[in-house]
Amino acid sequence: MHHSISDLTRNADSLCATWSGGAQTDLPYLWLRDNCGCGECRVEQTTEKRFHLFRVPEDLRPLKVGIECAGSKDEAIFIEWPDGHHTRYRSSEVHGFLSQPRFDLHYWDGRFRPRRFDYQRFLASDRAAAELIEEFLRTGVCVLVDAPTEPDSSEQLAARLGPIREVLFERIHNVKVDPKGYNIAHTGLAVAPHNDFTSYTWPPNVQALHMLVNECEGGESIVVDGFGLLSELRRDHPDKFDVLCAVPVPFRIFSEEYECYAVKPMVELDSDDEVRLVRFNTAQMQTIPLSEPRLADFYAAYHELSRRVNSPDSQVNFRLEGGQILLCDGHRVLHGRTALRSDGRRHLQDAYFEHDNVRNHLRWLRLGGRI
Repeated sequence: MHHSISDLTRNADSLCATWSGGAQTDLPYLWLRDNCGCGECRVEQTTEKRFHLFRVPEDLRPLKVGIECAGSKDEAIFIEWPDGHHTRYRSSEVHGFLSQPRFDLHYWDGRFRPRRFDYQRFLASDRAAAELIEEFLRTGVCVLVDAPTEPDSSEQLAARLGPIREVLFERIHNVKVDPKGYNIAHTGLAVAPHNDFTSYTWPPNVQALHMLVNECEGGESIVVDGFGLLSELRRDHPDKFDVLCAVPVPFRIFSEEYECYAVKPMVELDSDDEVRLVRFNTAQMQTIPLSEPRLADFYAAYHELSRRVNSPDSQVNFRLEGGQILLCDGHRVLHGRTALRSDGRRHLQDAYFEHDNVRNHLRWLRLGGRI
């Protein structure tokens, strides 16, 4: 659809652009000058900015503005600045700046089933990779099938997910029953829904749980949509939601060699007041000091969230077989497993990646015309 600017009005600190449909957009003068795309203001080879905003006065105003023809189906805003510099913006370009693209999140409950994707196609086909990443960004979870079963083959995922995010402990974490293991996953006990490394200020936010072999009875995988539950909690009990965003909670994981400790609220919001991180790990949660003035309110809120996380209505259960990889958004999706009921072989490997790299791979595929 063609978006046309039909009129411009000068205000004290901005241009008001009127679109052909009647809508109006304010364009601050400093914004217009700062984002000029000409060869003087940007490095042509890289498109990086070379203009620095301090070079113009804070109360900058244009000398002249107008609308000029920029092609058969487009027009441009023309601006002449007091220092003689000229800036042009096509109307289609301005329209593209109206907002940042966002993925609409799809919340889910216990009736949801993660989509399955072929491992080899994901690595070999740009289109298949884009389809998986789009699903992952919407739902926070998907499963790769027919994956390798050799140890450390999760390294191959770096071609699509970016480099592995290393943490203390193992680069690729081996999950087996081990009497010397340093967390509950190394036992045969049930592992309640949680996310990993809540004891980091910024925990890993993509997790690949790669099942190499599963000959054990029990141990079914569990996933829970933490963002979906928090959306409901915010609607039903906004006071409880606010407390979870405010009270610092200590988390710790350690071994004979390493110590990992952080104090952060269970819920973090972004600049748009949307949830960007849930931090939920009962096993690694430490004691909140009695000096915390909101302690009683926090526990009422924590109890409500814990009840919802552990409700069968919230939990998706399925068996992860050898040669399958569960991909989870580590800041959103809680994962766990039921208790092991036999001593059959079961070897899972964990690797962590960064959400930024996954999201930006999709952007690279789109901008490069690969999909």
